[in-house]
Amino acid sequence: MSEEGRLRGTAVDSVWPEELKLPELLKSETVRSMHAAIGHEWDPLQRSACQTAAGRALWKNVIHDPVAEVLAGESFLRSLYEKMRKDQLSNAPEVSGVILAVRTLWFDSRIESAINSFEGGRAQVVLLGAGMDARAYRLSCLKECNVFEVDFPDLLQTKAALIQEAIRSAEHQQIAMTAKSLIRVAADIRDGNWLEKLQRSGFVPGRNTVWVLEGILYYLPHIIAMQVLQSIAANCALTPTVLLADFMNKSSISLSHSTFQFYSDWPDHLLPTLGFSNVKLSQIGDPDAHFGLLHDPQNLFNKLRNLPRSLQTHPEDGTPCRRLYLVEASGFPNQATAQEIKV
Repeated sequence: MSEEGRLRGTAVDSVWPEELKLPELLKSETVRSMHAAIGHEWDPLQRSACQTAAGRALWKNVIHDPVAEVLAGESFLRSLYEKMRKDQLSNAPEVSGVILAVRTLWFDSRIESAINSFEGGRAQVVLLGAGMDARAYRLSCLKECNVFEVDFPDLLQTKAALIQEAIRSAEHQQIAMTAKSLIRVAADIRDGNWLEKLQRSGFVPGRNTVWVLEGILYYLPHIIAMQVLQSIAANCALTPTVLLADFMNKSSISLSHSTFQFYSDWPDHLLPTLGFSNVKLSQIGDPDAHFGLLHDPQNLFNKLRNLPRSLQTHPEDGTPCRRLYLVEASGFPNQATAQEIKV
């Protein structure tokens, strides 16, 4: 049974431990010093990688990530834990971090499905803006895949060092890479040479590829985000290609105009114009983006799903309709050629 299928039938235990128990590894001087540097030297975009890792660590009843705690660090773990406890004690309709948990599980399931669609399960998997992602250490479906992680040089260096500390730790002796290979590519995707650096690192444009853009597009300026999508779409002309990405709508970026920039209210309309086909869009709470984590019918995500996507404000209370779209798209050489002729 696939991970998605297993989780659909699993009732999530809503009782969280009263105290946060941190692994001894987080108390080591080496790990503490690395996370101190993260807190003082990294910008908000880079630090968001640790927030994501904290979510994966604290939703461990549905996400198995053996290095999430050490990648997150104590401060991010404590911050999210306190929010989760507060939500539980107040019987909130959704618990903090649930959107991150659902997003992680959706990407996990779609990565597995995309890889299984290729002969022998062999593919290149590119994680753009990889952050503290540890899928190369936890997804068995990557066993025949070459994984490329693209992100800032200092982030990748710190991540590699933290994982090595975890591997050396007595608490984490079972950590092992599940991917066939892992190559870290130091590049800022806001620069125009990230694809060149990726190819110099061993990426082959003519091989089956799964592109994973989780939690990254909306941090980019519009022109840069479009250039990234166009670069990936161009790969469709060379080989079967799968794109997995999440998109914020316009109302969502109002959460922080200084942080979020790119949005698309209709990514399922946008991507076909770039050369992608078979575009499937889901929202948090949809049958394939639920995973048994959203029990309360009054939760925010169910309310939004029942409203037309064209609405930017809720008709009942005037609050913004902030949506996160989970999108899978594919492209093939003959389809890309046909799209070029059409254009």
